[in-house]
Amino acid sequence: MKIAAPTLCGSLWGSLAIAAALIAAPAGAAAQQVPCNKRDDVLGHLAQKYQEVPVAIGVTNRGGLVEVLSAGDGKTWTIIISSPDGKACMVAAGEGWRDLPHQADAPDGPQA
Repeated sequence: MKIAAPTLCGSLWGSLAIAAALIAAPAGAAAQQVPCNKRDDVLGHLAQKYQEVPVAIGVTNRGGLVEVLSAGDGKTWTIIISSPDGKACMVAAGEGWRDLPHQADAPDGPQA
C-alpha cells in the first residue's frame, strides 16, 4: 500500500474547504489524485508510520465519515473521509495540530 506522507498544508479551515470540495467533486481526474484504500488499512498505515490516531470525527450530510487523526504530540495530522462501503480517502495532512478548548470549557469564550 502506498500512501503519501503528510505534508504542511494551510490553515485548518483551508484543509476543511479542500475536503468539502473533494466530497462534492464528481468522479474524475481530481478525485483520482486522492490516495484511497480500505479504511482499516489507511488507519493502520497512519498509526504505524506516523503514530496518528483519531482525535475528531463527524458525519457529512452525504453520509461520509470525516476523521481527523493526529500524533499524540501534534507533530503530524491527517484528515480522511470514509464512505459507507469502507473506502477511505486522505484529503489533507499537515504538521502542528493543536486542540482548542470547547466553547463550554473556556471560561471567557474562545481563545485566540
